[in-house]
Amino acid sequence: MTFLRPACCDHRVSGGAALGAVAVAVWLWLLACHGRFWRTDQRLPPSREPGEWPSVAVVVPARDEAEVLPASLPSLLAQRYAGRARVILVDDNSGDGTAEVAARLAAAGGLPLVTTRPGEPPAGWSGKLWALAHGVDEAGDVDYLLFTDADIAHGPDSLAGLVAAASEGRDLVSLMAVLRTETAWERLVVPAFVYFFAMLYPFRWVNRAGARTAAAAGGCVLVRREALAAAGGIAAIRGALIDDVALARLVKRAGGRTWLGLADDVRSVRPYPRLADLWRMVARSAYTQLRYSPVLLAGTVLGLALVFLAPPAVTVAGALAGDLTAALLGALAWLGMAASYVPMLRYYGRPVLLAPLLPVTALLYTLMTLDSARRHRFGRGASWKGREYRA
Repeated sequence: MTFLRPACCDHRVSGGAALGAVAVAVWLWLLACHGRFWRTDQRLPPSREPGEWPSVAVVVPARDEAEVLPASLPSLLAQRYAGRARVILVDDNSGDGTAEVAARLAAAGGLPLVTTRPGEPPAGWSGKLWALAHGVDEAGDVDYLLFTDADIAHGPDSLAGLVAAASEGRDLVSLMAVLRTETAWERLVVPAFVYFFAMLYPFRWVNRAGARTAAAAGGCVLVRREALAAAGGIAAIRGALIDDVALARLVKRAGGRTWLGLADDVRSVRPYPRLADLWRMVARSAYTQLRYSPVLLAGTVLGLALVFLAPPAVTVAGALAGDLTAALLGALAWLGMAASYVPMLRYYGRPVLLAPLLPVTALLYTLMTLDSARRHRFGRGASWKGREYRA
């Protein structure tokens, strides 16, 4: 005789509920134990002015940047800094008159500007690091070096604030510049870009003395010249394509103290108006970040799917199938994810109601990462303004 088991006594767990439970557990761990990566309170610490302001050279690597320099270089030349400072623009074989534009902008006054041209990088060097190394040589015997990209605009007291923070025992101080969010695609993708970066390199761990995590944001990095030299100089990372993280690791492994935070008065002026522009920006270095490893690529894709895509998928599938447990667990994980994104949306002035759309952006980043691997697989590698770098 066959007996029917009442539904209330069926304790079997569906696959959707199991996946939802795993997603909830992952998000509980991320929110509680992953360096509070979701917070946006790591800002340049208030610091006392040094008794004597140290000397600084601002090194700006520039390759075909004539279009953006008028929106960025004047902000560097106008820095209010009580110590000795000058700007060194390293023209990396530009073909658009970058050096001439810089000279015209410098004629308006401000900090002294030196323009230099190092020639094509030798084998084994990335173009940007070859330019930075040339700028360091040109700077000579200064106390600090500020490496800042040609598309980064600084508030008038940016240099003074960076130096004051570094003067309190820090060897490297870096600010993640505020990126443009003027177009619809920028508003969707850019805040998540910074959010994912902080998830990969929690700022609190970067800033903790003795912690292994090291990272910097290449658009704005102030480093003590002696600490850089003691770590081996730019030559020690000459082939790195993710040069900001490589520089921070170099300094930290040599015993230096590093600090990374979100900027208030340092902004990127480079536009990424179309999805294709943002796609190229991410795909250019995503597979490099994974050390060109198919295993790491597979793990990353699976991780992104579990962390960001599974919660909404389980929620919707559970609701459609009448699996209340799966739907509730998926929704709980999705809620935790959305809540973690709210501070970054507020930092960028975006509506918090956009937080539940983070899985959409995560899917885009997953596809960008896969495309990055595809490009390397077919020999296209990472490219930047006419230069191509292969694994």
